[in-house]
Amino acid sequence: MSMRRAMILPVALAALALPAGMASAAADGAKVYQRCAACHLPTGKGVPGAFPPLQSDVRALAGSPAGRHYLALAVTRGLSGPLTVEGKTYRGMMPAQSGLDDEAVAAVLSHVTATIAGGGDAVKPFTAAEVKAARDSGAGLDAAAVARLQPKLTGK
Repeated sequence: MSMRRAMILPVALAALALPAGMASAAADGAKVYQRCAACHLPTGKGVPGAFPPLQSDVRALAGSPAGRHYLALAVTRGLSGPLTVEGKTYRGMMPAQSGLDDEAVAAVLSHVTATIAGGGDAVKPFTAAEVKAARDSGAGLDAAAVARLQPKLTGK
């Protein structure tokens, strides 16, 4: 292995393993998204049949209070299918991202909805208070229960 690759690999792996309880001041949505990109890809297009895309449905969900609540629960409590995303059914599992604090979850959801899903400035950024409210209200839910809360989108 070349010296350059030997140096890059540990840095890349460290980026995926953000510290548990990530400090609020360090919450950068793009950096946190590196965890998500392992399955959903850097583009958010997902992997057909395995990991859903984080684009049009996520952008639509971010536009309603129920959708925003669901997105926060998806990150904090996880998901266990079946889910329908962009008209396709996914039966996989997304683990809860319990190592992220409310600020980090808000940052990654804001990044995903504005940048990955293409919502731009039209999508209101998530707040740590909004994530905390969702986390608290969903404390008794498991990943399958969260998946059943998926809001129905018209035309999907």
